[in-house]
Amino acid sequence: MSKDISNSELLVLKQLWLQSPQTSSDLVSALADTQDMHEKTVKTLLNRLVKKEAVSYEKQGRIYHYSPSIAEQDYTSKASQSFVERMFSGKLSPLVAGFAKNNTLSAEDVDELQSLIDDWHKEQK
Repeated sequence: MSKDISNSELLVLKQLWLQSPQTSSDLVSALADTQDMHEKTVKTLLNRLVKKEAVSYEKQGRIYHYSPSIAEQDYTSKASQSFVERMFSGKLSPLVAGFAKNNTLSAEDVDELQSLIDDWHKEQK
């Protein structure tokens, strides 16, 4: 993937992660209902995603069927790393500390973080 994906492009990509392949008509219908996007906007975003190699297509007759070229988990991982790098100089603890100070961490979040830390400690031994 050569370039960053915008928030609008991400909406199209998320729709393709839910179900693919999809035609542009399928995407227009889905995004018109959920995001109030117009047909021309969806098609423009699809073309951008194809150019960025985030979406591929297969032509069947006169109809194009679009699929994501990148896995959702891969994208999420790279975007998360990029965010932490930009906002926190690569350090995760200030991000978590901010959530903890604002009481936005649930008991489930804390348990999950503790489990990740425990697993990390086991791997280090």
